[in-house]
Amino acid sequence: MRIHVLAACLAASAPLLSACATTGVENAAANFGDTAAYQQAQNDVQRLTAQANQDPLLKPWTGPHGGVPPWDMARPDLVAPALELGVALQEAEVQAIANNPATPTFENTIAAMQDSGRHLDRATTIFGVMTDNVSNEQIQTIEAEWSPRLTAAYNAITFNRALFDRINYLHGRRESLGLSSNQLRLLERTHDQFVRAGAAATPEQQARLGAINEELSTKFADFGRRLLADENTAIFITNRRELAGLPPNIVSQLAAAAAERGHPGQWAVVNTRSSVDPFLTFSSNRALRQRVWTAFKNRGDNGDANDTNAVIADVLRLRAERAQILGFPTHAHLRMADTMAGTPDRAQDLMMRVWPAAVARVNEEVRDMQAIADRQRAGITIEPWDYNYYAEQVRRARYNLDQNELRPYFELSNMINGAFYMANQLYGLSFREITGTVPVFEPSVRVWEVTDRDGSYVGLFYGDYFARAGKRSGAWMNTYRSHETFTGAEITPIASNNNNFVRGAPGEPVLISLDDAQTLFHEFGHAIHYLVSEVDYPGLATTPRDYVEYPSQVHEHWVLTRPILDQFARHYQTNQPMPQALVDRVNNAATFNQGYATVEYLSSALVDMALHNRAAAVTDVDAFERDTLTSIGMPREIAMRHRLPQFGHLFSSDAYSAGYYSYLWSEVMDADTWEMFEATGDVFDPTAAAGMRNIILAPGNMTDRAEAYRQFRGRDPDVDALLRTRGFPTTP
Repeated sequence: MRIHVLAACLAASAPLLSACATTGVENAAANFGDTAAYQQAQNDVQRLTAQANQDPLLKPWTGPHGGVPPWDMARPDLVAPALELGVALQEAEVQAIANNPATPTFENTIAAMQDSGRHLDRATTIFGVMTDNVSNEQIQTIEAEWSPRLTAAYNAITFNRALFDRINYLHGRRESLGLSSNQLRLLERTHDQFVRAGAAATPEQQARLGAINEELSTKFADFGRRLLADENTAIFITNRRELAGLPPNIVSQLAAAAAERGHPGQWAVVNTRSSVDPFLTFSSNRALRQRVWTAFKNRGDNGDANDTNAVIADVLRLRAERAQILGFPTHAHLRMADTMAGTPDRAQDLMMRVWPAAVARVNEEVRDMQAIADRQRAGITIEPWDYNYYAEQVRRARYNLDQNELRPYFELSNMINGAFYMANQLYGLSFREITGTVPVFEPSVRVWEVTDRDGSYVGLFYGDYFARAGKRSGAWMNTYRSHETFTGAEITPIASNNNNFVRGAPGEPVLISLDDAQTLFHEFGHAIHYLVSEVDYPGLATTPRDYVEYPSQVHEHWVLTRPILDQFARHYQTNQPMPQALVDRVNNAATFNQGYATVEYLSSALVDMALHNRAAAVTDVDAFERDTLTSIGMPREIAMRHRLPQFGHLFSSDAYSAGYYSYLWSEVMDADTWEMFEATGDVFDPTAAAGMRNIILAPGNMTDRAEAYRQFRGRDPDVDALLRTRGFPTTP
């Protein structure tokens, strides 16, 4: 419950929270707990803990570094028994808290909740990595069964009236309890989050909310299964002539992908972004570009067994009903009440401040591309599958810059080390590889021990860098364990990065693009956020959705700084650092194609908000997508970065629903922060770096994040910094 009840909580309106804050406070003190039920729960906890401590997926992690995940014992057939026992133990722990006959205190209620559910957390952490990184039919079957069962278990905690009465009692007396600032913030957030999840609703409402949450969890798992199936497909090329335009390293990667899928001697464009984007950029075979683009953009939208449209319609219907039960006009209002933006209107205002300039820039970019196509007498009109290809030609013509000129300098292992160097220079962190000394879930996973300036141990960092069958697409960060101190012992973090880089042929270096390198630093920024955490209570670790991307996005800027380039962006053959003349060309082209990049992303965010900022649920998903894009003036030469049928951010969980705007919101702070570093003349300026670590990263959510930014920067973030970064006109 330490993690999952809080993660599952929704947002509530201020009036609802205010009403709930006083409900039952005056007369609750006299009748807490049930001595017999409390004693039974205590006995159950003792008995079930003894059993759980013998289960390989539930028991406390052992070994070095404060214990490590037992990946060597993590088998799919062990998952269901572990979850069964873990749920029972967590329920007993919660009953012991809820039925405690003693008057509620922070320690016997809030702190006790933070200390509960540890066994189940360990099992779900391991199973979550299985579903994301090494999935197969057996794991998907388990996920389909257990997603709703786990949700039901968390619902039972949220809807436990005796437990909420204790939380509510403490919340009503919070100013007189003598709590520390962290304890007070945790109490307030715990109360608010329980209310947002329906803890104060009527029994009838709670029954329906519980059914909705369980059905949603089933739909999320179904969506993920269908999307993964489409992403595990590939277009196989049998004729080398069809590879025209592709550089040798990409040809090698496509050959390796085909061999991995049982087609040696062929080339495979796998239906994932890391495989598709380079192909669309360099292939001169227009018919094949169209085929690859169409397959990629139609994931989940082919009218077959993996079609997601009906699943999405069900998700939207359930979300709309849940918001109504909880007293919100829309799902967007529900999700945004606990964000920095606060309301859909504020998020929409930011997006629409950027959108017109981005569309205008796309029109300019298309004119430039069409001119090249006309000069070549291609006899075409620019279509979406042409955009990357002709944009690359414009880049070469205007800036004398070829993306293939950059790849030889971005060798994957070197760039990983470059990210470590950044963390060392900014925050004093050091990384020592210990791969082979602790278990991993896949042979290619690497592991590093992280230490601080004074040599003290910080945590572990796992890297899973390569695409493979059974691994979901994209790039992400996981925390296997978060920092905490509230029990009196320091628990150290374990974080991981997960990417989908394409392997080359055996013995060949893995060369990545500039965009890939920035993605690598982005995900590493998330990991840094958790590694330097000083959070005492795990319930204060998670920051608002529209803040959490800020620490990751700002770290992308260091990729092209001279210290990183000089030491790590070295040509894989000559070992020479990237020459400044080439860097200058990259910087001169920094705002090139920003129309495309912005419109591709922002159209997805605008459709997300339109989809969820309405009372009536959409039923025809494809039609809504088309109509919304038409209404906002979407350029026909670009498709959404994530079309709705494959929009995992929205439909594999609630996490980013009505929240995809958050990347733009975070980028305002990111751009503003980078301008501060640049103004110092030192990209590793110690004063700015100390502020980043001590104010922005380490506190987690122990303090209000908007106030934290003002403390760090001395003012609110400047939206014009974002516009300048993208090369758009700023406010007059």
